[in-house]
Amino acid sequence: MSNTINIDGQTIPFQEGQTIIEAATAAGVYIPHLCHKPGYTPHGSCKLCTVNVNGRNCSACTFPAAEGQNIINNSRELTHDRQKITQMLFVEGNHLCPSCEKTGNCQLQAVAYQLNMVDNHFPHFYPHREMDASHPDILLDHNRCIFCNLCVRASAEKDGKNVFAISGRGINKHLIVNSASGKLKDSAIDINDCAAHVCPTGAILIKRTGYQVPIGQRIYDHQSISTVALTQEQEHGE
Repeated sequence: MSNTINIDGQTIPFQEGQTIIEAATAAGVYIPHLCHKPGYTPHGSCKLCTVNVNGRNCSACTFPAAEGQNIINNSRELTHDRQKITQMLFVEGNHLCPSCEKTGNCQLQAVAYQLNMVDNHFPHFYPHREMDASHPDILLDHNRCIFCNLCVRASAEKDGKNVFAISGRGINKHLIVNSASGKLKDSAIDINDCAAHVCPTGAILIKRTGYQVPIGQRIYDHQSISTVALTQEQEHGE
């Protein structure tokens, strides 16, 4: 007999060692997320994947699936919390979607659409953050970083380089580049590295590729992030 969990009344099988989000994805159930990516060490930093497991809130990307779990993924309370988290991600950085090259391909923007986020609600911080255009092929715009840690994990786990790290806490938290100058040009990052392509927002962009796909013809201009994420993560493990 296979192991099963229950998500919103649906019985879902799982394999030993799977997290809740891995079992849900395999069964075609979308749980919103930004810092989770199959093949990467779970981080649990964005909290968008918070679900209620037998009365307790847990991060679905780090919490292991176990027999007897009754999980709530879709509820008014969780949707409200996810909207607030997403709104805070927008106001703590400088996310100016109409002028961002990532618009239409941005997972943060797509999650906001998925959650029916119609405004930012909170006052904008407008933090002073720098842009690093020193690398010949890669642009780092700190204004759009949401500290999902994906580039940090990609560089360490996939590229074996440790180009990125997160420093500081709270409002002082920021992404740093591990080089003598702190600039990308003096780091070991390469245009073919996973870390150069894993960013869910427009914080890390490849130069000389801007607007090759017109706005209106991009991934999330026509598909919801739930559809795209489930398709990619089920079929390609991306």
